[in-house]
Amino acid sequence: MSVLKVVELLGNSNKSFEDAVQQVVNEASKTIKDIKSVYVQDMQVTVKDNKISQYRVNAKVTFGIMEK
Repeated sequence: MSVLKVVELLGNSNKSFEDAVQQVVNEASKTIKDIKSVYVQDMQVTVKDNKISQYRVNAKVTFGIMEK
């Protein structure tokens, strides 16, 4: 039996949604081992001068903590 834990993180990027998700993974992997998946719950953009200035994601990172 596996036990998994989920943490919710917010990520942002000036480039794309994909890069924002990668930023979440990069930051999470600094302290979390054995990341299994990332579920993007919500996506947003901020707009400045009628142009997208930032891509934002609200993501849930799932990782293993114990396996029996």
